[in-house]
Amino acid sequence: MSEYYIFKLSENVSRTHVRYKNRYGIELAGDLYMAKNREEGRKYPALVVGAPYGGVKEQGPGVYANELAQRGFVVLTFDPSFKGESGGEPRQVSSPEIFSEDFSAGVDYLGTRPFVNREQIGAIGICGSGGFALSAAQMDSRIKAVATASMYDISAMRGTMSQEELSYRIDELSRKRFRDFEKGEPEYIPSFPETPADAIPEGLDSVGAEFFSFYGLKRGHHPNARAGHTTTSDLSFLNYQLLNHIDTISPRPILFIMGENAHSRFFSENAYAAAAEPKELCIVPNAIHIDLYDDIEKIPFSKMEDFFMTAFKSE
Repeated sequence: MSEYYIFKLSENVSRTHVRYKNRYGIELAGDLYMAKNREEGRKYPALVVGAPYGGVKEQGPGVYANELAQRGFVVLTFDPSFKGESGGEPRQVSSPEIFSEDFSAGVDYLGTRPFVNREQIGAIGICGSGGFALSAAQMDSRIKAVATASMYDISAMRGTMSQEELSYRIDELSRKRFRDFEKGEPEYIPSFPETPADAIPEGLDSVGAEFFSFYGLKRGHHPNARAGHTTTSDLSFLNYQLLNHIDTISPRPILFIMGENAHSRFFSENAYAAAAEPKELCIVPNAIHIDLYDDIEKIPFSKMEDFFMTAFKSE
């Protein structure tokens, strides 16, 4: 679906569509970005970049890959399992374990390329995939450094509920499974239109309006990224906490990037507090959450380049 990339590919970068399987046997669809002037026979540092929760590789991940490939990295973007051009049934399922595994599957792929230094592979997670990238690094020592941008910890929703609210939600979703089973497929309610809207609908709260301004309008719209997941997917995130072991990533470094005015700041701040050294918090002035999806004037690519190259040199 090349017509749906939300950015223009640099004339100095090549993009190759690739496919590979995760450990569950689900075939993932990815794009591999490399500088056209790379030297034959040389092994390069590599990065795997995950999409915002509900997003796909043609959006933010491609923006990051396009820029970082020009800075000497081999960069892999991918559609998460059950989404986009990747495999997995039923469609639009969300799984904290499988979405974390998708990062490790990217490391599998990159680390077996002859032009990649398998001791210099890092991960970048945008929005919800920030939590998945960190979760993957907790159990995969091959990920030598992690950067997150506008991180969301999807599993943190459990902590926002009272015990009464939590019990009600679990019971509601548990009973929903009966209805899904009887219907023969899980309920999926997309958040954004199939084609770009002309304006943000009235009645949305500030966060909903912000997300719609990216996913629902021409700026970031993609037909494979209508957001939302199967309704009962929430059960997994109420039971599986992504960042319980974030401190064990140390001594590998973590860079948390967030917008100064982002509604999601507390996710990065909480994760930063829980992580062990070495860690760094980078605040982008005058930036909101979605600015770090695609605004190349605000995304601190030089900072990310220095962060990963410093981390890789220490290996």
